[in-house]
Amino acid sequence: MYTRYTWSPPARASVAVSGSEERFPVRRIFCVGRNYADHVREMGGDPKSDPPVYFTKPADAIVASGATVAYPPRTANLHHEVELVVALRSGGSDIPAGQALAQVFGYAVGNDLTRRDLQNELRSKSLPWDLSKAFDASAQIGAICPAERFGVPAAQAIWLQVNGEDRQRAQLSQMIWSVPEIIAGLSSYIELQAGDLIYTGTPDGVGPLERGDHVRAGIEGLDEMEFRIAS
Repeated sequence: MYTRYTWSPPARASVAVSGSEERFPVRRIFCVGRNYADHVREMGGDPKSDPPVYFTKPADAIVASGATVAYPPRTANLHHEVELVVALRSGGSDIPAGQALAQVFGYAVGNDLTRRDLQNELRSKSLPWDLSKAFDASAQIGAICPAERFGVPAAQAIWLQVNGEDRQRAQLSQMIWSVPEIIAGLSSYIELQAGDLIYTGTPDGVGPLERGDHVRAGIEGLDEMEFRIAS
């Protein structure tokens, strides 16, 4: 049956798959906040007591590697946050941690742009801080490497540079909650499905970006990702 829309719907967001002409169709974007102990501390939290923080971004916030991103409005303190991104091939509800990796299609390098000043202002008023995270072009991502090629996230290095200078550098083993624990935890709140992306949190060293800055980021074993802030 032919569906007649009131106007032409936008194309579905998708991500390149490394070594393939296929693309990964994006359903939803989930994010984990405060998943590296040193980052929790630099944000004023306690890694031993703070539970995982989950939030979302719209699927069309996705930006491919190599793009130029406009400096967003309503902020004077835009921050970078490099992250391991998990791409799901399947999902479900209440997934046991021991079965979580079977749901994974692959992994990619991502960046979670954050309006830090707006986030801090909203948080101080106990208000939702969606607009500090879920804005246009706020989710940069590199090509997804299939899980069978990458293996299991362990002690791989994760890093980010701005204009050639190190800003963030850590290891995936420093995550407080592992990928299986993140998938299990999220699936206890919501049914995960094929096409979901999970940004798994950022290490310490987050900091401001200025107009004209060039950002490069990587995780050992994955395609690097880069983008520029428009001047």
